[in-house]
Amino acid sequence: MRTSAAIALCAAFAVVTPCAAKDPKNQQAAATPPGETGTGNIELVNPAEGGKITKRKGAQGIAILVNDEPITAYEIEQRASFIALQSGGGGADFKAKAEARWKSIVQDPKTNERFKQLLQKNNVQTQEEARALQTKYIKELQGNMVAQLKKEARAGAVSGSKAKAQQELIEEKIKLQEARKQNALTDDADVDKIISGIAERNKMNLEQFGKHMQGMGVDINTMKARFRAEMSWREVVRKRFGHLVAITERDVDDFVATTAMSDAETELQVQRITLPLPSSVDQAVIAQRIAEADTLAQRFQGCGSMGELATTAGGRHEDLGLRKPNTIPEPTRSLLLNASEGSLLPASVSAGGIELWALCGRKSEGGQDVSRREAATNELRQKEFDVLAQKHLKDLRQDAAIEIR
Repeated sequence: MRTSAAIALCAAFAVVTPCAAKDPKNQQAAATPPGETGTGNIELVNPAEGGKITKRKGAQGIAILVNDEPITAYEIEQRASFIALQSGGGGADFKAKAEARWKSIVQDPKTNERFKQLLQKNNVQTQEEARALQTKYIKELQGNMVAQLKKEARAGAVSGSKAKAQQELIEEKIKLQEARKQNALTDDADVDKIISGIAERNKMNLEQFGKHMQGMGVDINTMKARFRAEMSWREVVRKRFGHLVAITERDVDDFVATTAMSDAETELQVQRITLPLPSSVDQAVIAQRIAEADTLAQRFQGCGSMGELATTAGGRHEDLGLRKPNTIPEPTRSLLLNASEGSLLPASVSAGGIELWALCGRKSEGGQDVSRREAATNELRQKEFDVLAQKHLKDLRQDAAIEIR
């Protein structure tokens, strides 16, 4: 095939547009920004705007004094960059922007013209070769587009994060000052251990992770500073308020009874009354049946009364026994998971009629009840600590001398 024939081949299958429209993987690459993969996992896709971290003139100037300890403009800028990096750099409208940008790229005559030049340069001889080159070309276009969009989004996110960064750094300075007073500062080794764990989950060592973060525009010391402050503050709160937090068995019982278990951990013992509806119904009939169900609910005296209630109303009673939550349709499932044992749910409309569901008990899988109580105790303790910690930080901040320059 001559060069002119290669160009004709390109035009024959419309070059870019069909592949972009039909290949869901390509669409996903264009529309879905790489993001965080879980707690402690930092996004590993270099947005192409990386490079060395540079300190602009005046970046080391003091921007804030907290009890005579400085926070520099560079620290604020770095923290803002870190906050923006955590957000993924995409934003809620990233997909819409990606779709609009891709449409513009596809409709640009220069896009096809550049592809024709590629065909000539690579001396394409067959339709298979042309399609393979086309696929590679599209992926490169999409990759560059996503990188550029992320660069633009992150630049906006950094600018919008500076106020939050400033407040974070002020509070962290106060936390660290209090930690020094309480002899509760976290050691460098403990901080490095946390950072190393994050690096390992991203298949890097600490040095490699530091270079990666630098390529993303964030000094790893910014991450270390945040971890040090939070870890030190937890120790301050534990030392100062640990003796004040007492969780009783009653607290744990109430928490477990009112907190939903996961489907894998529990089975629900349930009963159901169904008030059937005629084949042809209107709103008046449904309203009447719901009123009847409400009357039954007022007479409910525990799961043992369900059969009698159904009989008096001409309904059908079913003791469904133990059921996995995922076998029960929503929203009934969520209501049952959050209900107290021995309670009746409000009337609901289903395909079978008007239903009244009762939660008669829960059964946890072996060993789960103990672990749930331990988890409940820890969660309740943490909530108490959080309340005390917030109050203590508020008091310290009110007493602090903060000068914003």
